[in-house]
Amino acid sequence: MLDICLLGTGGMMPLPYRWLTSMMARYNGQSILIDCGEGTQIAMKEKGWSPKPIDIICFTHFHADHISGLPGMLLTMGNAERTEPLLMIGPKGLQKVVSALRIIAPELPFEIVCRELTETSELIEFEGFSIRAFRVNHNVICYGYNIMVSRAGKFNPEKAEALGLEKRYWGRLQKGETLEIEGKIYEPAMVMGEARKGLKVTYCTDTRPTVSIVEHAMDSDLFICEGMYGEPEKKAKAREYKHMTFYEAAELARKAGVKELWLTHYSPSLTRPEEYMKDVKAIFENAVAAKDGKSIELTFDEE
Repeated sequence: MLDICLLGTGGMMPLPYRWLTSMMARYNGQSILIDCGEGTQIAMKEKGWSPKPIDIICFTHFHADHISGLPGMLLTMGNAERTEPLLMIGPKGLQKVVSALRIIAPELPFEIVCRELTETSELIEFEGFSIRAFRVNHNVICYGYNIMVSRAGKFNPEKAEALGLEKRYWGRLQKGETLEIEGKIYEPAMVMGEARKGLKVTYCTDTRPTVSIVEHAMDSDLFICEGMYGEPEKKAKAREYKHMTFYEAAELARKAGVKELWLTHYSPSLTRPEEYMKDVKAIFENAVAAKDGKSIELTFDEE
């Protein structure tokens, strides 16, 4: 089970009815935050989620509307008596940016570990899930992120019995352990079926449409994508400032074959994004003009 919450949906500046874009994911007792603009803490409190268990913070890029909420977030986490290390992932320069922001949050009871991204695509693996960062096309270095939960194949008891394995060893093989019993090696692949479809969420803001986005969002259960402008006449402005329109995001979703598209990172001038959804849905039917606090619980497909 993977819980996703789009804490805020605004771009450039927070508004009384819309916080800046930030997403939080929860899986197996761990939490991941992507971006932390001004107002992220308030959005989190409005949702009823806590910053204390955040284990990883990913940054798409270092424009203020995506990182200016970090000092306050760190202080809140410190005041909650957190002592576990915090991993931060972001473009090259992350260490320098975080150090500068920490001038107003100098003393923390936990260590910050920075992982700077330098390649066009990087995979970071954790226990039970992985994060893939991929470069997109903004006017500064910017990354999108996939959060992926893998799912092992089904255990085949007939194969285990044919190998003469006692039942007390079955569980260990199911958990991925390789065993040596009476001089023989038994690997999980000997008793497990092919890996099954897991869960995949793609998050991407502040970019022009790219082939890379389609490739990395392919078959995602949820695609959260920037829709800076809903007004068709603002396509030229989107090109100039390297952002996206609703319709470009919908086209990416269609090409990638995702299950669902949530639009986010709206321009402050876009007060009613839902008014433009008819034309968006003509391109990709399962598209939503997301609002602050929108959440979903993703579960594995039934078999």
